Amino acid sequence: MSVCATLYEPPGPRGVRRNRVLTALVALALLAVAAFVYARFDAKGQWAAEKWTPLLRADVWATFILPGLAGTLAAAVAGVVLAGLFGLVFATARLSDHRWVRVPAAVVVEFFRSVPLLLLIFFAFFGSYVLIGVNISAFAAVVFGLTLYNGSVIAEIIRAGVLSLPKGQREAAYAVGMRKGQVMRLVLLPQAVKAMLPALISQFVVLLKDSALGLIVGYDELVDRGLNGIAANFSNVIQAAVLIAAIFIVMNMALDRLAARLGARARTA
Repeated sequence: MSVCATLYEPPGPRGVRRNRVLTALVALALLAVAAFVYARFDAKGQWAAEKWTPLLRADVWATFILPGLAGTLAAAVAGVVLAGLFGLVFATARLSDHRWVRVPAAVVVEFFRSVPLLLLIFFAFFGSYVLIGVNISAFAAVVFGLTLYNGSVIAEIIRAGVLSLPKGQREAAYAVGMRKGQVMRLVLLPQAVKAMLPALISQFVVLLKDSALGLIVGYDELVDRGLNGIAANFSNVIQAAVLIAAIFIVMNMALDRLAARLGARARTA
């Protein structure tokens, strides 16, 4: 029996016909929406060549899009690395047998998981001088927010992965003489990360998109450079937004494919 058959009962002839009718209706509805959007854009002159051709110019890409993309990727890569480390440390702390370690870690994770990322970036950028007497850069403020917010979510993902493992894994490790730290580091965490890999990659996709919030503190990322920069020079904000959205879609699809490939490799390992 296939996996799909164990999850739900395959529809009969009537169910198949109903699904085909619903699919056709949804397709017609989407076509109607697309036709409406096209007509409205056409009525407002949004399909005019002068609004789209600047997006094909090499100087536009060199001045606006590629620098913005580099900024987005720089913040995302730094955020992924630091959020991953933050998540590992605080997931381990929340799983500690010592209450004096477990409770403060839980407070930190729940606090930063509950505060909106936008406020974390604001606080880091505008509050740094009050706290440490130095105005940190927009890049540092964005990475700070991405690290604390997404790191807290990752900590919960990893903790859930560890708790989902059979208790026999821990007991077997203790039986061969491992200490608590070795059990967590060598047995539980590797299995939890492997099990939670799709969820972790999904959170990294969220982190990549969240880097666009750097716009509010003037960070030179893709939305700021690509959308505001192009629109200010060519008065084509909708066309620039379509291009930026397409770039984000491509990056997110690449991460999804990476997650699928890593998941398949983990299952066969």
